[in-house]
Amino acid sequence: MRWPTPPSKSREPLARRDAFLNSGLPPSFDGPIASALARVDRNMKMFGDRFPAPSSVEGIYPLVENVEWTSGFWTGTLWLAYELSGADRYRQAAEGQVESYARRIGDRINVDHHDLGFLYSLSCVAAARLTGNQAARDCAVAAADLLYARYLPRAGIIQAWGDLNDPSQAGRMIIDCNLNLPLLYWASEATGNAKYSEAANSHIAQAERYLVRPDASTYHTFFMDPQTGAPKEGRTHQGFSDSSCWARGQAWGIAGFTAVYRHKPHPSLIATAARLASYFLNRLPDDFVCNWDLIFTGPPEPRDSSAAAIAACGLLELVKHLPLTDPDRAAYEGAAIAIVKSLTDFYANPPDASGDGLLKHAVYHMPNRIGVDESCIWGDYFYLEALMRLTRVWETYW
Repeated sequence: MRWPTPPSKSREPLARRDAFLNSGLPPSFDGPIASALARVDRNMKMFGDRFPAPSSVEGIYPLVENVEWTSGFWTGTLWLAYELSGADRYRQAAEGQVESYARRIGDRINVDHHDLGFLYSLSCVAAARLTGNQAARDCAVAAADLLYARYLPRAGIIQAWGDLNDPSQAGRMIIDCNLNLPLLYWASEATGNAKYSEAANSHIAQAERYLVRPDASTYHTFFMDPQTGAPKEGRTHQGFSDSSCWARGQAWGIAGFTAVYRHKPHPSLIATAARLASYFLNRLPDDFVCNWDLIFTGPPEPRDSSAAAIAACGLLELVKHLPLTDPDRAAYEGAAIAIVKSLTDFYANPPDASGDGLLKHAVYHMPNRIGVDESCIWGDYFYLEALMRLTRVWETYW
């Protein structure tokens, strides 16, 4: 496979470099971690054996069965809580959900989409790595098989969602998929079968070629002809417009390209992630927490704390792979710290708050007016992951 050459390898100069460089780590993140874990404890009691819906309603997560694309973020939060605290109650709760994921994959309950990575990397891959759970390993391999079945070899992509035989849905890839690809890399490692990683390599190359615009902004979604492999057009699904840059999509790009680089260390991937990071950081409001679309840089448009948390994790992974001599490396790390500081100070729910989420002021789907200025379960997960990355030596689930 010939790796694509990005349209431009230059990065935007960081407009707030000094602010990022001077952010510095606070004396301790112990307080925010303790507050987050207290809320996880509270939610464990309230959720029981059910799962939170993707976003809250007036601060409270509706409870559902294991049917949403977001269930894994709650299980992943439990695994993070276990690793942060060492408390066995979190391990028992997380491992106790493996049976639910096995039933879901066995009965094919809402698994006709690419979000199998979000579901099974954070639940069953994490369980297999942390406890050696064989049932979890088998479940994750089965999920990887379903994700691999969505690979369209002529287009070189994994179709995001929809019936593979439906022409109106055919050939759609989206930026979110980058962070679902680690499930395929893990499956190749677990089984010794290279087909999974080869499909992931093909998809990430196409994502870099077509989802990333020349200015380092990103399309949310791009259509390929599944029969000829020819590129068709880029569109948005949750952003402001087809030509704008949806903030959570840009954050998925930063985190996704860096996560894939761990498995496929092609220099183009880390260079692309850095370009996306600079574009994202140059469009932040004064408190470093992005609006829901990067075409907006301040009030009155809603912020998306969940996108900020994803981006912070992506930035912290990015600095692990950039050379020490990279001129922006220290600024990227400082920017991640500044974002997390702002989240802990202004967006985290205090222990006595009535809401369920670890973070408030997130956006799920602005065009459909779903989960606007609410908590989003992936925001909770990535907020805790960012705190983990800043305070522990941690082996990622991705």
